[in-house]
Amino acid sequence: MGGIVDFVTDETVPADTRMRIVEVAARFLREQGPSAVTTRGVAQAAGVQAPAIYRLFGDKDGLLEAVAEHVMASFVADKASTVAAAAAADVDPVEELCDGWRRQVEFGLENPALFALLSDSRRVAGSPAARLGKDVLAARVRRVAAAGRLAVPEARAVGLIQSAGAGVITTILATPPAERDPGLADAVFEGVLAQILTDAPVAARSGHLAAAVAFRAVAPELNQLSDPERRLLGEWLDRIISEPTAR
Repeated sequence: MGGIVDFVTDETVPADTRMRIVEVAARFLREQGPSAVTTRGVAQAAGVQAPAIYRLFGDKDGLLEAVAEHVMASFVADKASTVAAAAAADVDPVEELCDGWRRQVEFGLENPALFALLSDSRRVAGSPAARLGKDVLAARVRRVAAAGRLAVPEARAVGLIQSAGAGVITTILATPPAERDPGLADAVFEGVLAQILTDAPVAARSGHLAAAVAFRAVAPELNQLSDPERRLLGEWLDRIISEPTAR
């Protein structure tokens, strides 16, 4: 399959019909697996003729790509609203990061067929929703950095969390239910947190790496500086963070 495909414009098919087809296909995928997502079955359940699906999505693979993007966009939108609410309520950023991890793992385990679609690297690479999902995780990590709790560059933290999440969900799904370790996901994330967090906020500890990471998180918001000055400051801080002697 290629990347995420856009809905084909067809003035003979109302927009709500397109969405109904995608939602029916998503339900079939979630409840019965990929084999249940046939153009004939989806068309019948959605109340349309099979040719409409071909006109809109090209083929079954195109329909599955549209389903993946729709589900991913819905899940990411919910995560984004949660991040905004947590920031407004001044929720502890580490607690919010942990909550996001639990929600991601639960979603993957409860929706194995959807997880398989959403973790396809070919699909994710061209997905606007996947990019937004990474932005949401980056926003959570940035709140941790701004609180002086991040011990590594933000990009490294995001990469570690993403890799660990995909790996642990894949491992659990590949294990027979009776043999699964119920504490595996928590143990994996504890290991990630040990790699990326400081023991205490930067104000209460010595060393300048965490200070640089925290300052880097808020540097783009320093409106007292001009755009060139903010970029230069960011370059300096990135250099400090990337140097091994900064630890």
